[in-house]
Amino acid sequence: MVRYAATPANPAKASKSRGSYLRVHFKNTHEVAVAVKGLKLSKAYAYLNNVTEHKQIIPFRKFNGGVGRHAQAKEFGTTQGRWPVKSVKFVTDLLKNAESNAEAKGLNVEELYISSIIVNQAPKHRRRTYRAHGRINPFMCSPSHIEVVLTEKDEVVPRANDKKVVKLNARQLARNARL
Repeated sequence: MVRYAATPANPAKASKSRGSYLRVHFKNTHEVAVAVKGLKLSKAYAYLNNVTEHKQIIPFRKFNGGVGRHAQAKEFGTTQGRWPVKSVKFVTDLLKNAESNAEAKGLNVEELYISSIIVNQAPKHRRRTYRAHGRINPFMCSPSHIEVVLTEKDEVVPRANDKKVVKLNARQLARNARL
């Protein structure tokens, strides 16, 4: 069994899915993962579908060098963003896999949310490109490892209305005894 980077607090109410050595850009996939983390599963599907149709944007916050500015990014309080369709497709496929794992476990699919989504860099694939004057430069791709953990929301338990117990130290007890 593989080891996940993030372990859920209650494994009985969580489902996991992972993809290794996926040929999809690491930087784009990282930004997609940050954008969907914490969303309910149905909301994440709708958002990723809107990204493929260019109705919403993925805000680029960390790996944003040379990324163009778009008005759609105002919704997320930033100026830069893109529509990385391939990364969105890979993340959507992993979410669907985790959802089917949750169904097999007997979890309520409507209550699932993305508690953890982690993207790591996989080893680069080496190719070569031929340059002027007989030189050769590396031509590498940046694949990714992606893992997703979906968790069922716990019911909110109201706080008990117990009277606060006052704990006194020895000096306070002695002082109260004198009075």
